[in-house]
Amino acid sequence: MLRLLRLLLLLLLLPPPGSPEPPGLASLSPGAPPQAPDLLYADGLRAYAAGAWAPAVALMREALRSQAALSGARRDCGARCAAEPGAALPAMVSDDPGPGQSRGSWELLLLRAALRRAECLTQCAARRLGPGGAARLRMGSTLRAAFRRREPYNYLQRAYYQLKKLDLAVAAAHTFFVANPTHLQMREDMAKYRRMSRVQPESFRDLETPPHWAAYDTGLELLGRQEAGLAVPRLEEALQESLAQVENCRASCEGPEEQQQEEEEEGAWSQGGLYEAIAGHWIRVLQCRQRCVGDIATRPGRSSPVPDFLPSQLRWLHEAHAQVGNLSKAMEDVLSVLLFYPEDEAARKALKEYEAQLGGLRPGLGPREDIQRFVLRSLGEKRQLYYAMEHLGTSFQDPDHWTPVAFIPEALREKLREDQEKRPWDHEPPQPKPLTHWKDVLLLEGVTLTQDARQLNGSERAVLDGLLTPAECGVLLQLAKDAAGAGARSGYRGRRSPHTPHERFEGLTVLKAAQLAQAGTVGSQGAKLLLEVSERVRTLTQAYFSPERPLHLSFTHLVCRSAIEGEQEQRMDLSHPVHADNCVLDPDTGECWREPPAYTYRDYSGLLYLNDDFQGGDLFFTEPNALTVTARVRPRCGRLVAFSSGGENPHGVWAVTRGRRCALALWHTWAPEHSEQEWTEAKELLQEPEETEEEEEEMPCRAPSPEPPGRRLQRVQDRAGKPPRVREEL
Repeated sequence: MLRLLRLLLLLLLLPPPGSPEPPGLASLSPGAPPQAPDLLYADGLRAYAAGAWAPAVALMREALRSQAALSGARRDCGARCAAEPGAALPAMVSDDPGPGQSRGSWELLLLRAALRRAECLTQCAARRLGPGGAARLRMGSTLRAAFRRREPYNYLQRAYYQLKKLDLAVAAAHTFFVANPTHLQMREDMAKYRRMSRVQPESFRDLETPPHWAAYDTGLELLGRQEAGLAVPRLEEALQESLAQVENCRASCEGPEEQQQEEEEEGAWSQGGLYEAIAGHWIRVLQCRQRCVGDIATRPGRSSPVPDFLPSQLRWLHEAHAQVGNLSKAMEDVLSVLLFYPEDEAARKALKEYEAQLGGLRPGLGPREDIQRFVLRSLGEKRQLYYAMEHLGTSFQDPDHWTPVAFIPEALREKLREDQEKRPWDHEPPQPKPLTHWKDVLLLEGVTLTQDARQLNGSERAVLDGLLTPAECGVLLQLAKDAAGAGARSGYRGRRSPHTPHERFEGLTVLKAAQLAQAGTVGSQGAKLLLEVSERVRTLTQAYFSPERPLHLSFTHLVCRSAIEGEQEQRMDLSHPVHADNCVLDPDTGECWREPPAYTYRDYSGLLYLNDDFQGGDLFFTEPNALTVTARVRPRCGRLVAFSSGGENPHGVWAVTRGRRCALALWHTWAPEHSEQEWTEAKELLQEPEETEEEEEEMPCRAPSPEPPGRRLQRVQDRAGKPPRVREEL
């Protein structure tokens, strides 16, 4: 009955049919006490499953509003009660009590202040959130994770679409996609929305973007356009909003959810007494607070933060203030940077220049007060955490690079140094050597350089021709055809391409080719040539891009894309969307995040084409926005396109609208632990003596027979018993 009344109330709050929808997801009942977000969300899912789109929208929106109100109430109550007279915690306690004080007096002061703070927080929460306060609106860990992933917007976008509210459907879809850039279904939905003529570009807006990111991106864009005067207020706004978001996060570290998580975990403090429990809870609160800067420095949908987020904002502000001639503010920014990094050479040099121009350090001119408070508070918390780590056996992974070594107990420094050395680090790719360093290799292989990075309008790109003869292309094409006829698709079980419904996709790995050759389904000549050519490409790629550091093959895939007849009219999608090979590309910001699900260990990529008798299918490079095409390469037999795998080389493939496009896709890595083990296994298989097939001494000059054996081969498992790997290939 209660849920029925809630549903009826929310339906009354919806605007009548035909009335204009408020922009964004505005509050349905501003000022009303929030309801339990978990119950609202559950009811919204039931309404959605039943196809009741209007109630689903109302319930989902009210769940989002209640969750936001809960977070805001905690932040505001925490700030208010911290300033309440009598609720302040006692100052640092001395081991030597003063006259008239017993050794237990500090305990009374501490507990009395804690009780007063708890009373204030309880009363404030009851006023803001209604009877029961925050305890009544406690959210479980599963629901908190769903809201962090913005899952309500996934349901909202379809419900709005069914209600013919296209603008809000696009906004909800975009909001979900920003936080879930690898969600394939939403990626397809976004592509459909972009092709709709009724959808305006401004509809693609993020309804949940924290304000500091919007100001930060705008400020950097203005600064990059040399508009420092306009950039200063936006960069200042970004810094202030960042600090405000840190305070919000710190307030949530003391919320019921954190307590609930502690109750669910079996920790070392569960068997202790009063003081052990207090210490354990306090340490967890401090650990949560120390993670807050990393949380607000992580963009939605990303798993790693922007390094040195606050110091980097101060550096940008310093640059903007210097460009507009505000030397006092520029000096203030530099002094603030030095709070994080006292030995920063660039900051110290700039400080000397400003002192010379201003005639010395002016009285009252120092670091920003908000940054000074932040640094001192953070260092105080770090000191306590390192103390607990040394004396109580707790763990703490310091998220900041700027923590002074003096704050780390000497007994822990060696262990922390070893842990840091074990962390993965990204190597800067070496610059390509001049032609004289690799010319001899190309001459030996009969290869010519057709286009270099300058001609391709980018960096670390090259087009090389002559790696295969027409006869060799024919052998590899026949290998791909025979393997496809045997049902070998390297894990792609469907006939449709994983990237577009308008093409068929066939893939063959080197190990699968060797297994098929051993079974007699394909000729051993093609399987052996596949191995030989992959090594040929690796040698040339290393000689051109990385002569001083060996490259290893990490994955080799012979792939063919075939246009499906009757499905090419008015086609607007790509054969392969724009992406980078070792990082997750964010076209909206131009950043590329080297983190899973990307194959972060890939360092160089190569595409060796086998044919050109098809329409479409050209490879193209773009700017980081994934829209501006910078170079285009037409496939042809024996042509290799090689490039570094990072965000400097976003690329895609135009739609194949007629015929069949085949290429050998290869990825190389500097890390030997990621070398392709299947390549070695395939080589061993093909070296075994064969009784039923004679060795062919020369490459055939004519095209091989077009028809594969008529029988279908049963599924061939590899020798290790591993299932075929499914990869996203070009």
